[in-house]
Amino acid sequence: MNKVIEMKGITKVFPGTVANDDVHFELLKGETHVLLGENGAGKTTLMNILYGLYQPEEGEIYVNGKPVKINNPNDAIKLGIGMVHQHFMLVHNFTVAENIVLGIEPRKGFEIDIHKAINAVKEISRKYGFDVNPNAIIDDISVGQQQKVEILKALYRGAEILILDEPTAVLTPQEIEELGAIIKKLKQEGKSFILITHKLKEVMKMSDRVTIIRRGKITGVVKTAETYIDELAELMVGRKVNLTVEKGITRVGTPILQINNLVAIDQRGLPAVNDVNLTVNGGEILGIAGVDGNGQSELVEVLTGLRKPKSGTIRLKGKDIYGKSPREIAEYGMGHIPEDRHKRGLILSYSLFENSVLGLHHRKPFSTGIRMNYKVIRNHCRRLIEEFDVRTPSDEVSAGSLSGGNQQKLIAAREIFKDPELLIAAQPTRGLDVGAIEYIHGRLVQERDKGKGVLLVSLELDEILALSDRIAVMYDGKIVKILSRKDADEKKLGILMAGGVLDKEKGVNEVE
Repeated sequence: MNKVIEMKGITKVFPGTVANDDVHFELLKGETHVLLGENGAGKTTLMNILYGLYQPEEGEIYVNGKPVKINNPNDAIKLGIGMVHQHFMLVHNFTVAENIVLGIEPRKGFEIDIHKAINAVKEISRKYGFDVNPNAIIDDISVGQQQKVEILKALYRGAEILILDEPTAVLTPQEIEELGAIIKKLKQEGKSFILITHKLKEVMKMSDRVTIIRRGKITGVVKTAETYIDELAELMVGRKVNLTVEKGITRVGTPILQINNLVAIDQRGLPAVNDVNLTVNGGEILGIAGVDGNGQSELVEVLTGLRKPKSGTIRLKGKDIYGKSPREIAEYGMGHIPEDRHKRGLILSYSLFENSVLGLHHRKPFSTGIRMNYKVIRNHCRRLIEEFDVRTPSDEVSAGSLSGGNQQKLIAAREIFKDPELLIAAQPTRGLDVGAIEYIHGRLVQERDKGKGVLLVSLELDEILALSDRIAVMYDGKIVKILSRKDADEKKLGILMAGGVLDKEKGVNEVE
């Protein structure tokens, strides 16, 4: 097989850290090659160099055997390299077709020929078997569909090599299966893929080879067929990782959160949360399972004060928090790891030490009246960085300069430190490597064992099943079933998540 990409001796230095240290990487034609490593290991930096977003201090790049200089993404695109970033680069009020042709629009005189653009998108969608509506507005389509648009954008520009950064981080299990089928089909067309991912099951399913990078250096290159998950985890983290969650017996206490007949409206004026009744007890983890877009996000927004409810009651430790502000709710004893770390969890332009006390900044010892105590704040931040292994050159860098996984660790550290009576953890391990997942899972179990309530909202069924003591399934804005952990399995949850029912005799039934 021909080498379509060779990166030799790549070194990239940022202030205070060596992101890539003499890295060698190669991609063969028609293969799916996974770049695997811890948060902040240098994976995305290496691919940003290949795509022309960064320039290395040292090293050479070869495309199809020829030395090249990639100064910017336009150079990469001309060489047949496309990249789908972890956070999609789409204009949300544009249509699918407008996004795909953006920057190279077909024209009729001085105007964009939108009909030609739509036809071009239909043709390329048909060619590669993508089911997308060229007239749909990006804001109105699912995350999985948005990812297809990003891939079509790259294909429309002639990409033969596609870099997918954390491609399954926000996808449902069904969408992940679809993505796997898309990659397989495109490989048959001669395309080559580089995937950046932390999900070891998907590494084993989707890849041909794996390159492991740790702290900026390559620690191994293995054929997927000749390795196994535990070996990959150890190569990735540098130690043995416990891939199962260890939990003691549940000691259920008094109700922490009580929700009755809760209704909330979405942006279209329709019920997103529809007559929800739910109780989270002290000493338990209650998991909410569901396909993305079935009201989980809106439920969390209402509980944390980010969305006003329409009707119902919400009580936290017996106190009425219905319609209260986020600060009031936090003061009553609620912590929140949000699903969107950029929108809800961090101020990206602020330093790490400033972000480490968001929501606490007005309290002693971090503030004394009108002044912030920066010495105390920085000592606090350094303690969180060390305890949660946040990979950063210092506490002074901006939160936006960290990798996604390290941003997530900082948020989790801040919220768990608050010692809340109820911790709402929405997609708490999104973008984290196996070592960090192991740690965050352990901390959530610790909160439960301290008698606190944990409401876990996750699209990862493995995570729901591993952590939850009870599991509530949400479909079309309603809680359709609550199962004890011993009565739940992936098949039952999958049926309920798709709107089906469980047969009392056989345990499962087909979707109605």
